[in-house]
Amino acid sequence: MIANYHTHTARCQHAWGEDKEYVEQAIASGMKVLGFSDHCPWVFPEGYVSRTRMFPEQLDDYFYSMEDLKREYAKDITIYAGFEAEYIPELMEDQEKLLEGYPIDYMILGQHFTANEMIAPYTGFPTDSKAELKKYVDTVIAGMETGKYAYVAHPDLFHFTGPDEVYEEYFLKLCQYLKAHDIPVEINLLGVVENRHYTSERFLKIAKKAGNSVIIGCDAHTPDRLSNADYIVACRKMAKKFELPIVDFLPGLGVIER
Repeated sequence: MIANYHTHTARCQHAWGEDKEYVEQAIASGMKVLGFSDHCPWVFPEGYVSRTRMFPEQLDDYFYSMEDLKREYAKDITIYAGFEAEYIPELMEDQEKLLEGYPIDYMILGQHFTANEMIAPYTGFPTDSKAELKKYVDTVIAGMETGKYAYVAHPDLFHFTGPDEVYEEYFLKLCQYLKAHDIPVEINLLGVVENRHYTSERFLKIAKKAGNSVIIGCDAHTPDRLSNADYIVACRKMAKKFELPIVDFLPGLGVIER
């Protein structure tokens, strides 16, 4: 890998390591681009506090750290600072106000919930609900339609356990949408490494049918996930098996010329 845009920090409460460690691991592994996309904070009603994302009051620290790293390692690697976030229409206005003025390079869409997480279940929990699968796909497409997000993280995160024909119907709709808009689907290294239900061959078979390209996202929650060659090779083999061309750089987010 020469670029990764899916990197977390300890601020999300379920990742480990210093920001600098992620950068140094990426450089050691030969990467030219490292994008940080930690779990974006929200302004929740009723004083709710999420335990799976950074707190709003950590935003200054996050961007001060990113700007420092960009300067310190400018000769070694291109660093981008962004977020992984859900598209939750009823919370978007407050989130945009919260993030106003911060130097955000990009965002990726990671639809862990299809509504406010105070009331909605995690989309990675097993379910055979066709209605919830439809809601997931429709929400992801609606989110991408806003133009806010560069690509979809772990697009097959929704853990549908119902009939294969229903799974294919809705995920083909998503893959065809991404193909039409020249957006790659992500092969999620974290899911592959930990043998999760994503990224699945069932999904990649549909991506092949739709003619998608792919991007490998480390989804790094520890620095070592940026430099383990065996895992990266496993992801590349999945792409090759389903004849899916690999995209190295996101449009507009290549290597900064120096």
